[in-house]
Amino acid sequence: MKLDIYLNWGKAWKGSFIQNLLADSLTIFWGDWLELRVRIAQIAASGLVSPLIYIFAFGFGLGSSIKPGVGIDSAYGNYLEFMLPGMVALSSMAICFGGTTFSICGDRLFSKTFEELLLVPVHPLALYLGKMMAGVARGLMTSAAVMLVAILFTGKVWSFLNPLFLLVLLLNCAVFSGLGALVGLSARSLESVGLANNFLIVPMSFLGATFFEPSTLPIALKAIVYILPLTYTSIGLRSAAYLPITQFPWYSLPVLLIFALALAAIGANKFASQQD
Repeated sequence: MKLDIYLNWGKAWKGSFIQNLLADSLTIFWGDWLELRVRIAQIAASGLVSPLIYIFAFGFGLGSSIKPGVGIDSAYGNYLEFMLPGMVALSSMAICFGGTTFSICGDRLFSKTFEELLLVPVHPLALYLGKMMAGVARGLMTSAAVMLVAILFTGKVWSFLNPLFLLVLLLNCAVFSGLGALVGLSARSLESVGLANNFLIVPMSFLGATFFEPSTLPIALKAIVYILPLTYTSIGLRSAAYLPITQFPWYSLPVLLIFALALAAIGANKFASQQD
């Protein structure tokens, strides 16, 4: 009898904790959303510049000399088709990371309002999740614009709007929003943010399988490329867009989820010990 009481109490406490955590996370997210919603067009357009440059320079320029079966799998119609999912991955990474980092840095280093956030009586994980969700919203806005461009160039609507493609994209946004939150909490100046961008995001933009097929690399380079979370996003998005579901690399989903959960644990601990 006592065991049943303890089990029921444990279930009720667990349910209450999750409900409170979700409610608190949405509250933190709503504070950022009130600012984001008036800049939706600006946010969506800001992430289009780099992908469009890459599309015209590589997709139409260099891509004209790369044929299916030579450098890329014969399953893709042309090199432009091959790289478009990578552009979705790249743009979502850049906006999620940059937007979250500068949002937290702005509150910490300039407006000096971050201390008020730390005083809010919510779980540190809720603070992390709320900021991460705001970063995900930024990434999805930009990704939607890039996906629209991809649909216009390929005419393949379902390739970029199917549930598996959107799931991989959502996980990628969660990973890089979380990484941006950690950098934002750790940065002491804008120069340190620039260093993080130069040493993390810029190399990953070119090494994260956005422009090439990792299977064609030497083993030593494969080891480096497969450490990067963007690699799994690029592979997953490309497969979800064009290949049969039987050829989808299912390992990419748990890998991205592990990255996201690890960042959540580190982020919650960072928020709990943050002093500004």
